[in-house]
Amino acid sequence: MLKTTPLNAAHRALGARMVDFGGWDMPVNYGSQIEEHRAVRSDAGMFDVSHMLAVDVHGAGAREFLRRALANNVDKLREPGRALYSCMLNHAGGVIDDLIAYYFGEAWFRLVVNAGRAEGDVAWLDALGRGDAAAPEIRPRHDLAMIAVQGPRARERVWQALPETRAASETLPVFHGVQLDELILARTGYTGEDGFELMLPAARVEMLWQRLLACGVTPCGLGARDTLRLEAGMNLWGQDMDESVLPPDAGLAWTVDLAGARDFVGRSALLAHPQSRQLLGLVLTETGGVLRSHQKVGTDAGEGLVTSGSFSPTLNRSIALARLPLGVEPGAPVRVAVRDKQLAALVVQPPFVRKGRILVNFN
Repeated sequence: MLKTTPLNAAHRALGARMVDFGGWDMPVNYGSQIEEHRAVRSDAGMFDVSHMLAVDVHGAGAREFLRRALANNVDKLREPGRALYSCMLNHAGGVIDDLIAYYFGEAWFRLVVNAGRAEGDVAWLDALGRGDAAAPEIRPRHDLAMIAVQGPRARERVWQALPETRAASETLPVFHGVQLDELILARTGYTGEDGFELMLPAARVEMLWQRLLACGVTPCGLGARDTLRLEAGMNLWGQDMDESVLPPDAGLAWTVDLAGARDFVGRSALLAHPQSRQLLGLVLTETGGVLRSHQKVGTDAGEGLVTSGSFSPTLNRSIALARLPLGVEPGAPVRVAVRDKQLAALVVQPPFVRKGRILVNFN
């Protein structure tokens, strides 16, 4: 049986088309995926992301534990509410998951992990702390739900729905969160637009959803979420990286902190294996197909592979992320095997779109 979020009935009441997403019954769209995508780029859209899991790391040893567990360095987190994007690696340096870590105190960090990786992530963290008397408590928060509100008017819409949050969040910097009683409101997202991600008790989430709906926020499904994150050049676990891919080969070297002597899981493997591939963007420059994952890319430096691809509503053409040989530069022409055709594409440096602006030149 599929797992459901606390908003399942609300999605069905809105006529959402529901799909099996990694064992979860989730909305892919509510009518038009392109209209949902454009609502986020031009106004405000909201996503049920309650299938993702918040994991609280509690105890005096929380910081030291996460210094070892995460490839990025939680020592960067000193101000309560500040967030950090990081990969969690296996001993071979492969990406177990990518996540956001929030700091709320020396004895309380919160990780937000991907839905399909949640059970394994918790088991991995438990195993890392086993036998260590100073290890913190790993507490999965299945009692919480999450809504992401994204777009140029997203914060305004949230303040309209929850006016009591405005004073505490109006000057909140990007990649910071604030705790307001049982609600945590974070200025983070997965769309390339501004906005908030809200974590709150599952029992209260439908009321918040309805308030946001009444304030004109467009409900959006997984389809728009995927095209938005692709335009923003954001990785998706299982497509752009996985446990067999090292962060530098997935364009995620910036999430790994090798400075100093801090020893973290996967460090020695990263030092022993130099980068062998790079993740760059592609824009299809001729008609006749759509870029999709697993398509082969022909370059002057050798063969590459599309990891994520789709039609971009903002660029009005197909785009992709692709793992390409070192030496391929933005601006290089390539050929992509689309069914029985070899279609022309241009290599670009992602992101393609941020805050409604097209950032790549493909003409």
